[in-house]
Amino acid sequence: MRTIQFREAVAEAMSEEMRRDDSIYLMGEEVAEYNGAYKASKGMLDEFGPERVIDTPIAELGFAGIGVGSAMNGNRPIIEFMTFNFSLVGIDQIINNAAKMRQMSGGQFNIPIVFRGPTGSAGQLGATHSQAFESWYANTPGLKVIVPSNPYDAKGLLKAAIRDDDPVIFMESEQMYGDKGEVPEEEYLIEIGKADIKREGTDVTIVSFGKIIKEAYKAADELAEENISCEIIDLRTVRPMDHDTILESVKKTNRLVILEEAWPFGNVATEITYQVQSKAFDYLDAPIEKINTADTPAPYSPVLLEEWLPNSKDVVKAVKKVMYK
Repeated sequence: MRTIQFREAVAEAMSEEMRRDDSIYLMGEEVAEYNGAYKASKGMLDEFGPERVIDTPIAELGFAGIGVGSAMNGNRPIIEFMTFNFSLVGIDQIINNAAKMRQMSGGQFNIPIVFRGPTGSAGQLGATHSQAFESWYANTPGLKVIVPSNPYDAKGLLKAAIRDDDPVIFMESEQMYGDKGEVPEEEYLIEIGKADIKREGTDVTIVSFGKIIKEAYKAADELAEENISCEIIDLRTVRPMDHDTILESVKKTNRLVILEEAWPFGNVATEITYQVQSKAFDYLDAPIEKINTADTPAPYSPVLLEEWLPNSKDVVKAVKKVMYK
């Protein structure tokens, strides 16, 4: 199987779907002439032309609204935000129109639209460019939220998102675009709403998603040297969430640690904690541990940023805590 970069997997997914369906187009800042701010749409302008790969001004509210309106009229737009921090400018179109139009129109309009771009921190970019909004969007009925962690999942899930008849939030990472992974040349889709057990284990379940899951892998390798077996679940889809995979794993390991790059108040880990204590309380041999960023805006200082972000040492500490070691 060939090895390609995350950005190439994203570009392939969009290009393959655009070849299949003429109603699909890509719109966003620098997606065309510049081949994408992160080169995730490289070559697409040359293949599909300026009517289907469309550069926009810095006007997220405007082009998000154009996307929603065109989806109501039979198109299947892919709207790229240079970062989901900038989606806040267009969030009214996402939350109040895309997410609600199907219900408010009594089913007359469905909104087959994908909003995609990077989420979370990406180094020293400052507080306003380092935020994770997965739980914000997942809190909204009518939206699906996908956060892949590797090129294989990214391609299969993005193709599924583009074919979905409802609005999908597809969140990537600036720090993952160069990541390499094995991706088949033949077509494949990954079902939205299915978590993936990335590593089998018996002693503790670790649930994570997105780029921060790499810290779980590092921690699991270290803990294996101490004969602690970690089962790692990649959510892949935040909404709808695959509760069953998490619950079955917890029933086996009896311990749960959740790793998420987000502020600690009211996040994805909070929802998982509630679901597990509600449906598998009798299987737990220790309180659930959740690991998040510090409860502050992201700092610019590299020293403070390192302290702010969760890391593998935090995971090791949390696992040993639930193991009473």
